[in-house]
Amino acid sequence: MIRLSKCNLTQAERDAVQRVLENDFLGTGPETQAFEQEISEYIGGDVTTVCVNTGTSALQVAVQACGIGTGDEVLVPSLTFVASFQAISATGATAIPCDVSLENALLDLDDAAQRITEHTKAIMPVHYASECGDLDAVYQFAKQHNLRVIEDAAQAFGCSHNGKKIGSFGDVACFSFDGIKNITSGEGGAVVTKDQDVVSRVKDARLLGVEKDTEKRYAGERSWEFDVKEQGWRYHLSDVFAAMGRVQLSRLDSELAPKRVAFALQYRKALSEVNGIQLFKADIGNTVPHIQPIRVLNGRRDHVRQALIDNDIQAGIHYKPNHLLTLYRRSEEKLPVAEQLYEELLTLPLHPALSSDDVDTVVKTLIQSL
Repeated sequence: MIRLSKCNLTQAERDAVQRVLENDFLGTGPETQAFEQEISEYIGGDVTTVCVNTGTSALQVAVQACGIGTGDEVLVPSLTFVASFQAISATGATAIPCDVSLENALLDLDDAAQRITEHTKAIMPVHYASECGDLDAVYQFAKQHNLRVIEDAAQAFGCSHNGKKIGSFGDVACFSFDGIKNITSGEGGAVVTKDQDVVSRVKDARLLGVEKDTEKRYAGERSWEFDVKEQGWRYHLSDVFAAMGRVQLSRLDSELAPKRVAFALQYRKALSEVNGIQLFKADIGNTVPHIQPIRVLNGRRDHVRQALIDNDIQAGIHYKPNHLLTLYRRSEEKLPVAEQLYEELLTLPLHPALSSDDVDTVVKTLIQSL
């Protein structure tokens, strides 16, 4: 079986976890603090990192920390994993689904502009397939309409835009470190920002809203006399997970990212001239691809996917647009590009445990199926 996605762990990650287990401290503590500092140093730009238990949690507490809640609206592309929408609705705010661009599946700002109301408080660009597109235009749009920008960069850790790491500039960026992301901590996520008010509110929110409990936890202590002023959540990151994440971070640029880039370039070279296949515009290299989506044209997507599966090659569909889900459906609203892409999208295997021969096998099987 050629896996669609797969974590890439070594003995170093296992040793790091064992070290924490032997210290007999499993909560948020010095290992988490060190992981946060190392992420900030890696990203650069004088940012502060706050780690949480999942990427979805990162988005939720970031939205909340930006003062967004019941009665507010957040613009977000419909073509994204449901986590983006769930994170918004969990705060009491309303996710407003927007259409996407056919060339890269990223947020269509012209469509988003038509959906702004007096209740719109933020925009959440999703870095689909790790691509951020014209992120400068997103920030210009946000400035024009006085909106916060909360980047769903779950797939984009380690990626760059105009020579700067995603998260090192702008407003707020949220990353995911689940088992198949560019780096993994088993489960985990992070909020990265220069806004110290957001930092403070996220730190408290991840620990049930207990004010300044983070400093106590880092020192191996507990808060006994405290105040709570806002709704909080039990979203902190365990030191066990942080230890794994620290090793993965140390391997990213030297090992994990180069493999993802090499395999993505191999796919693009092999498929760029294949009839019936369309590739998204991408900046491979500055982008460290998390997934490898393609468009299969002429109604052949399901046939091609089944042919891959029949040959022991996993293939996915990223994603069903959220405005088609019952919870987030808004009357009979149509988003034509997102709906067209949903019928065409096919995700091919991409992860560091692949080999060049694996990619050749996927390509050969795909072309034969066409």
